[in-house]
Amino acid sequence: MVRVSPRTPNPPRVLIVDDQPSFRGMARKVLEWRGYAVAGEADSGAAAIAAAESLAPDAVLLDVCLGEDSGFDVACTLTQARPDLAVLLVSSMTTRQCEPLLRACGARGFVLKCDLGHADLAAFWPACGA
Repeated sequence: MVRVSPRTPNPPRVLIVDDQPSFRGMARKVLEWRGYAVAGEADSGAAAIAAAESLAPDAVLLDVCLGEDSGFDVACTLTQARPDLAVLLVSSMTTRQCEPLLRACGARGFVLKCDLGHADLAAFWPACGA
């Protein structure tokens, strides 16, 4: 497992976007344990776009299903506004049938929520220095 060093002077700042407070809390703990700084949280597509504009995170951890919003659409909006923004999609369900959407939305990749604790985040967020 790759971890950002706790001594990293400027750890990558991540925005967590999920409509479930319990997942946002768990993701915050996992990311902080792995050396990332959580820039903020959002619970909807609109809140994610506003938070990305105001907080200017290095990366976004973005749920595919945001209630009535599509994580693919949000990723597209975020990456069109900031092509360098490292968006990683997550879901509790596999998205094999959504491969074309994944490539088209500008996200760097996809990880199952249950795999977040041991996923190689540096493979998706290399520009963040992770």
